[in-house]
Formats: sequence, C-alpha cells, structure tokens
Amino acid sequence: MIATLRAKAAADTVPVTPLTKAELPGWLESQPPATAAWVKAVNFSADSGATALLPGDDGRLGRVLVGVSAVEDLWAFAGLPGSLPPGSYRIDADLDGRAATRAALAWTLGSYVFTRYKKSEKEFAQLVWPKAADRGDVERAASATWLVRDLVNTPAADMGPTELAKAAKELAEEFEATVKITAGDDLLKKNYPAVHAVGRASPREPRLIDITWGRRDDPKVTLVGKGVCFDSGGLDIKPSSAMLIMKKDMGGAAHALGVARMVMMAGLPVRLRVLIPAVENVISGNAFKPQDILKTRKGLSVEVGNTDAEGRLILCDALAEADSEKPALLIDFATLTGAARVALGTDLPALFANNEDLASDLLAASEDSCDPMWRLPLWQGYRKGLESKIADLNNVTSHGFAGAITAALFMESFVSKETPWAHLDTYAWNGSARPGRPEGGEALGMRAVYALIEKRFGKR
Repeated sequence: MIATLRAKAAADTVPVTPLTKAELPGWLESQPPATAAWVKAVNFSADSGATALLPGDDGRLGRVLVGVSAVEDLWAFAGLPGSLPPGSYRIDADLDGRAATRAALAWTLGSYVFTRYKKSEKEFAQLVWPKAADRGDVERAASATWLVRDLVNTPAADMGPTELAKAAKELAEEFEATVKITAGDDLLKKNYPAVHAVGRASPREPRLIDITWGRRDDPKVTLVGKGVCFDSGGLDIKPSSAMLIMKKDMGGAAHALGVARMVMMAGLPVRLRVLIPAVENVISGNAFKPQDILKTRKGLSVEVGNTDAEGRLILCDALAEADSEKPALLIDFATLTGAARVALGTDLPALFANNEDLASDLLAASEDSCDPMWRLPLWQGYRKGLESKIADLNNVTSHGFAGAITAALFMESFVSKETPWAHLDTYAWNGSARPGRPEGGEALGMRAVYALIEKRFGKR
C-alpha cells in the first residue's frame, strides 16, 4: 500500500519543486537563463496541478515543477504519482510537519487502483518520505482509505452481508479484537427485528456485525455503519438508473471499519465497539411492505411509509443497542439520503449532532484534517412529519421536504439525549476522477472522525 513511498533517496532521485503563481516569477529570476527560457517555452504558469519536466545537464529528467495553491493543500501532490515517469522523487521544499504529512498521504492516495477484477500495469512514481512527515498518521489514513475504497468498489455479488462480515472479521482478527455475528432468524431471538425485516427477502441472510476492542475500563467509543450491501428500493423499487451504484450503499459500514482500523492501528486508549447491520434490500414474496408496522429493538413501533428508506430502519436497532451502553461517544456513518446530496453535493457529508461540543469539535477536526463536512440542524419543528396514526413513528414524511433532516430526526429517536451522538450522511463515492480521488468508492469524513477520537481520548 505504501510501496510508492521510499525510505531513502536513490542516486537518481529527481527533485520536485512546488510553486504558487506568486512564487514563480521570483523562482525564475533565481535560475539560469536556459532554465527560465525552458519553463516559459513549455508555458508553465504554476496553475494548480500543472507540471513542467526540466531536463538535467546529462539529458535525463533533472527537476519537476508543480503548480500548487499552497503546499499545505492535501491534494497538491496527489496527481504526481500517476502522471510522472516511473522513478524516485523527493519534494524540494521546506515542509513543516503538517504539509509533509499531507504530501505523503496525497502521494499514497494518488497511487490507488482497484485491481480485484482487472490487473493494472500502471507503474507509479515513488516519493522519498518527506523528513517531517508523521509516518504513522500517513499509514493509518492511507490503509483505512484503501480499505473503504476496496469495500465500496466491490460489486454486490461479491460484497453481500456474508462477505462484509468476513471483511469485518479479518480486520478484527488482525488486531485481536472480538467479533460476534448474529444472522438470520437469530436476529429475532436477539431482538433486532428491524434489521431482520429489511433483510429477510434476500436469500443472503441479514446479520448484525459486532466488534469490540480495547480495555474494558477505557472510555467507550461506538461506531455504527449502515451495511446495505445492495438497495433495490424494495417493493418501492428504484428506477434502474438509481440502482447503478447501489453497491455503495454499504459505504457507511466501510467508513466505520475504516475508522476502527485507524483507532486500532494507533492503539488509542478507548473501548471501541463497531456495530454494522448488514442486509440486502431486495424483493421476494416475504419482503417487508409499505404500511407494515415494524417492531424495533428500542420498543418503538414504526410504520413503513417507504421501503426505500430502509437504512434508517436497520440503523435504529443498531443505535438502540449502542446507546444501551451509554458510550462516551457514538457516531454513525450512512449513505442515507439523496436529500443530503441535493443540499451539499457529493463532497460534503452532512453532519448532525445532538451535542454542541461534539459538533464544534468535529467541524474543527474536519478543517484540521482537510476532510470537510457541513452541519445541518436537527430541526425539531420537522419531527411532526414523522408522526403516524397507528404507530409511534413513520420512517418517512408525507411531504418529502428536508429529507436529510427528517431522516436524522428519525434516528435521533433511538438515542438518549445524554449520549453524545453524531450522524454523518455521506456519499462514499467519487462520481468523476480527480487527483488522488479516482472515480468510485471514497472515504468522506472518516479521517475527521478519527482525528476527533484521537484528540478527545489521546494516545497510550
């Protein structure tokens, strides 16, 4: 995974000089006339992401110029590993610890290729570790991001509830964590009725994945991830165009596993728990139906207004279980609503929180880690729309407005007010390729959540 980062410079290592538009004129003045003439001849103006390859005295590649908006920009160097000729490179700039760490992470993320079904012959350029880079931080973030991308990119035929549970078990075993799987009709025996109802139509049994790690007396941190391995919409079936990337509907589960990987790699002093309800929302004779009344683990009854609002149904059981332990921190990830994408687009996860300090700390962590999110309100005035005449709640409103907010309000019903809880409605997908961010599965909000956990609970 970090094969594109080298421990030491080779004899033929090529320097990479980052330049902003403002810095370019001064740099050119400091260079020999032939170098300045070459840069002007290739029309390099230090636009962000633009490169210029400068010849050395021996005719080989002597230096690379790269345009940046700022060296601290996470994605400043992300396009280089795939665009430069194979070889060894070093960043020829005085980078502080933050900039050096971001540069190394970007280089690694820019080297990702999903190769499960198609081999890649691509040979990436290698970067010598910047001196001030935090290697542990880079390795944690990169390996967790690759995990999320691989899981989300895998099609549903090979990433159903069983396979997702296997991936979780492999992660748990790597760090000597405990994992319990409750599957099929055992979900009813163990009182996870909503998870069972949503997943029972599939021949691939629904299940609840439950990972625990860390010392019992450490602060409890619980992560919940939506694991809908494929979402047809159920009987309220989606149009075919809306199913095209529904393999990504387990992206919340992937994010929860990604954060767990980072926490366990760092050995943070927390009692970590990860809860993932894993299902397929498909159609058969025993599929749950519109206007069914579902039982939930918390004891609240839910009228099904729409079977395509299934994520919140499986999450409510997991959240109720998570809340029962009164954790010091409870965070869920879910590819939950199209409304969040309409409001914020694909890059910004929508953040909801029942605790002001938690919301502020998460936003600060997101800014510090270059992992943006945007807060939306748990606007209590909209809760009335979730009322049902024959059950405690409906899983959707009749008017369709503020869909991301009403979904979050639904889930808030299953969390105690005393439990610091945050909900991230994330897209988990890049619709088009950009430097360091290939088209396909993506971790959005994961690094920010880890940064929050690390800051709140520290390191051993």
